[in-house]
Amino acid sequence: MPTVMYVKPGCPYCQAAREQLAADAEAVEERDATQNPEWRNELMGYTNNRGVVPTIVRSDGRGVQVGFPPGRG
Repeated sequence: MPTVMYVKPGCPYCQAAREQLAADAEAVEERDATQNPEWRNELMGYTNNRGVVPTIVRSDGRGVQVGFPPGRG
């Protein structure tokens, strides 16, 4: 299962995270939280109902990163 990144259109922090993950050659599945209610609910669960994007859920056991750069959220 790839890393999952929750995003929204036009988010500059999402773009920065996207570029960093690509540079790290990390496989990522993007989920636009504005387009799918299920994905939005997942995002809210990871962010204590704050809806911070990007939220990155690592597939390798490194946990959940809320915001980019780390600590921004």
